[in-house]
Amino acid sequence: MRWYNHLYVGKKAKRRRYAIIQNLREGKFQPGIHVITPSQNGNNILDIYPAFMLYLYPNPDPDLLILGIAADYREALEVVRIIIDEMYQATGDFKLELFLEKKEQ
Repeated sequence: MRWYNHLYVGKKAKRRRYAIIQNLREGKFQPGIHVITPSQNGNNILDIYPAFMLYLYPNPDPDLLILGIAADYREALEVVRIIIDEMYQATGDFKLELFLEKKEQ
């Protein structure tokens, strides 16, 4: 699992950001916590997962990039809205890879 350098964090999750990240790294169960990742299929831009979904398999995907965290699903939707809005403002398109490249520069 990789972490985005400019991690997006919801308002409620911001208070517990470091504890949430540490618990995710350690694979601890965190009810309500959701993560935002790039889509695993070509039909979507982003995916929202409950945090426990990352650990259903014995070895989580080491290449999975976590772009954001949220304290609940509604907050995850808000974080996704912010990411999509910034993406469109920066690139004029809905291409996540281009947006992430621009943001890293």
